[in-house]
Amino acid sequence: MPFIQIAAEDDMIETLEQEPIYVTRPSMPPLDDFVVHLERIWENRWLTNNGEFHKRLEAELAEFLGVKYVSLFSNGTLALLVALQAMRVSGEVITTPYTFVATTHALHWNEITPVFCDIDPKTYNLDPACIESLITPQTSAILPVHVYGYPCDVKEISRIADIYGLKVIYDACHAFNVRVDNESVLNFGDLSVLSFHATKIFTTLEGGAIITNDAKLKTRIDYLKNFGIANETTVMAPGINGKMNEVQAAFGLLQLQYVEENIQKRKEITDRYRTQLAGVSGLTFLEDIPDVQHNYSYFPIFIDEEKFGFSRDNVFDVFREKNIICRRYFYPLISHFSMYRNLPSAKHLPAAEIAAAQIICLPLYPDLELSVVDQICDVIQHFESLRDELALVA
Repeated sequence: MPFIQIAAEDDMIETLEQEPIYVTRPSMPPLDDFVVHLERIWENRWLTNNGEFHKRLEAELAEFLGVKYVSLFSNGTLALLVALQAMRVSGEVITTPYTFVATTHALHWNEITPVFCDIDPKTYNLDPACIESLITPQTSAILPVHVYGYPCDVKEISRIADIYGLKVIYDACHAFNVRVDNESVLNFGDLSVLSFHATKIFTTLEGGAIITNDAKLKTRIDYLKNFGIANETTVMAPGINGKMNEVQAAFGLLQLQYVEENIQKRKEITDRYRTQLAGVSGLTFLEDIPDVQHNYSYFPIFIDEEKFGFSRDNVFDVFREKNIICRRYFYPLISHFSMYRNLPSAKHLPAAEIAAAQIICLPLYPDLELSVVDQICDVIQHFESLRDELALVA
């Protein structure tokens, strides 16, 4: 594109340091502390299967998050696969096209048909007003996603589910420690699923969890993630191997000591972005919601090409040239992928289409310096200046 060439050569945009500025980087606990845990694991010679660190992490996470039961997994995708099995979900499930593809893949692997529902253009979450028209006799559940950690309309989704007798499983992979009116968002629905991937606020290297308030369901989940084994001679169900190992759990226990501090750092970075980008024509971003405790997991911006003067991809390309590795979470829509695009529900999703065409997630992680945030914002603000210059020439 001609504009990209001009922008790349324009010395008004300072070149950032040679090291890439990634969209996220994991916060690491002190290595010496991790070595102490590793020495304990070596001493125990217990590497997996509900060991000391695994038990401690389940208990400490439940207390920290304000939930009754946590079942740890080796990753979030396996947790979601097992959650669907544990709730005996089948047939059709209403879900969002605007999320990471693992959400829908978990349905596919369980031989469940995803039914895509459009999103609310203000929250980017599943739009409850669009759900009821998609319910059929084959619908068994709703699978919403708390996108960017912003809570879904849990009360309205619960109301609809109760009327039609549907299960609700939340993909809460972005929503670690998010609360609504001082209540953990993880307590809504039948189950909530977390991811502890390296890109998340709280990480166990890889990892995930299922949250439930039902003791019997917790027992069933624990069977399913361990091949269905109840004891030495009894297999209760055709389970899978989804267990978290001791090294992951030990890392998670250390992460938990710093997660609140890291969320506060994320808030400071988010506030800086909001201050620097306020008033930029054609650019919008999410604000805090009253009575919600946010976790500041992402900083998405949405670029309206007509008002901003340049497309999202113009901005994205210049960021990449400047070694600023932003991501288009979520583009393309899941409904565009070959395995899903022929579904009837993939055809008319106007709000999701607009969001996918406008989205860029800017870098956000605890160690990101505010001076670098300012430089990132300078790139966006230069586009605005260039637009004004072009308008004067025209």
